[in-house]
Amino acid sequence: MTAERKPQLAYSETQAKMLDEQHRRTKARKILSVLRHFLGRDDLDGLLAADIGCSAGFIADELAAAGARTLGLDIDVPGLAAAHGRFGGQVRFLCAAGERMPLPDKSLDVIVFNHIYEHVVDPDAVVADIHRVLKPDGVAYLGLGNKHQIVEPHYRLPFLSWLPRRLADRYVRAFGRAEEYYEEYRSRAGLQRMLAGFTVWDYTLPVIRQARAFHSGDQVAGGLSRLPVPVLRAVLPVVPTFIWVASPGLTVPRGRPLDTPPQRVDTG
Repeated sequence: MTAERKPQLAYSETQAKMLDEQHRRTKARKILSVLRHFLGRDDLDGLLAADIGCSAGFIADELAAAGARTLGLDIDVPGLAAAHGRFGGQVRFLCAAGERMPLPDKSLDVIVFNHIYEHVVDPDAVVADIHRVLKPDGVAYLGLGNKHQIVEPHYRLPFLSWLPRRLADRYVRAFGRAEEYYEEYRSRAGLQRMLAGFTVWDYTLPVIRQARAFHSGDQVAGGLSRLPVPVLRAVLPVVPTFIWVASPGLTVPRGRPLDTPPQRVDTG
């Protein structure tokens, strides 16, 4: 019988990338560029933002530097301690689970939920609470790992996330990566179902095609951004990450027109 998944309470102590400041701030620049385009503004002044799964706080610090009043939430106690020690003057950090955020209904303007859903025990509950705490015109930046990515990023094994749980556990053990495979990814269709009730816009292709504008050059190979759009659309089912922006209300991107504009995602 497969063991029950338990919360990852000290994720920053097992994943060195969470403490890699340059890596995290590079991700933050991409996140902010997408948010700025969607919101049609150069800064986040006057907005209340939250980074769910903030760990050591680098992305939360960048949100604060962009002008937002910022909260960082996580259950990663060592990460939160490091975050508070460095950024506690400009960010309020809370030890709280994403499915039970200690925040009022309709209180947040911006949420960042970046590469987190596959690590939580109940992502549907977290998404439901995101819907609860966002204002009707608030937005959530979603970096969503794809079940059908070719190489799983945590264990660097091809097709790992495609496998049933028991086979995936055997796979990671056979290659000495871990005793079990913890993460649980969803397909694009599964992510669409998870976000039912949101208006969702897909920024994946714009981020690939305009890597310089969206600060994604560290993850987008130079040749990839020059591929024709029909070719990129054909490979979308196996991209490692979908970049989506979601809102409880009927929001639309307000930024400048793009050669490859974001597309509305059908969430049913």
